[in-house]
Parts: sequence; C-alpha cells; structure tokens
Amino acid sequence: MSNTYYLATNDWLNISFRLCIALLIGAIIGLERQIRRKPAGLRTHMLVSLGSALFTLIIMQTGGLQSSPDALSRVIQGIATGIGFLGAGEIVRQSSQESQQLEIHGLTSAAAIWVSSALGIAAGCGLWQLGLISAMLTFLVLNVFKRFEKHPKKSE
Repeated sequence: MSNTYYLATNDWLNISFRLCIALLIGAIIGLERQIRRKPAGLRTHMLVSLGSALFTLIIMQTGGLQSSPDALSRVIQGIATGIGFLGAGEIVRQSSQESQQLEIHGLTSAAAIWVSSALGIAAGCGLWQLGLISAMLTFLVLNVFKRFEKHPKKSE
C-alpha cells in the first residue's frame, strides 16, 4: 500500500495531474460565478483552488509529514485562515454615502471561494474523486438552490 500523503519531488506526472485537477475544479465553480457576473469569477476561483493545492503539495513533497504528522493539518488551517480574509473582503463593502451604513453583500461568493479552497486541498492530497464530486455538488447548489432564495424587494 503506497503512502498517498507523500510525493517524491520527481513525480511530475502525479504533481501535474493534481495541480490540473485543482484548476479544473476551481474552474467549475468560477465559471458559474463568472456567468452570474460576480466580482470573484473564473480566474479567482481557479487561483484559489490552485494555490490551496500548491500549499498542500509543498508539505507533501518536503517530507514534513514524516517529521511532523500534524503538518498537513496546520497547512490546511493556515489556508482556511487566509481564505477567510479573502472572503471577508468579498463580503463587506462600504455603502453609499447617503446611508452611512455597512452593507453585507457577497456571502455566497465568499462561501464559493472557501469551497474552492477546500476543493484545491482535496486535489492536492490526491483525492480527485472527492474534489470532482464536491465541485459538481457545489455547482448544483449555486445554480439550483438559487431559485429557492427569497430576496426582499427594493424600495424605490
């Protein structure tokens, strides 16, 4: 039984496959966001997924898991924290000067960025089936369940 949580530095085929799967998974989510004309679209989601896979692969290639078994967990925690800042920037925007209040927008886009990051981690760990299934489920949630949301009517 091979250790899927360690990659030799010369295993370019496996490394390339994992990074390309991360890009594909990010593209699935990003394309949906791009079609809906959201600020975080195709390229953003692809880069978030790729970056998450890359951080994951770094720890797997350097042998950090052998010297410190919880290294992957710490990397994932760091990615989640970093993505939290990216998501917060997507959510909170200053409103118009008339109301002087903060408006909350982009919760779904921030959640999609968060999921893209997790999908990249899955791809980086070699769990491409989990990543692809989760990407398709995310795409389904973003498209199908949008119809069930009720939005308050804007006063004119």
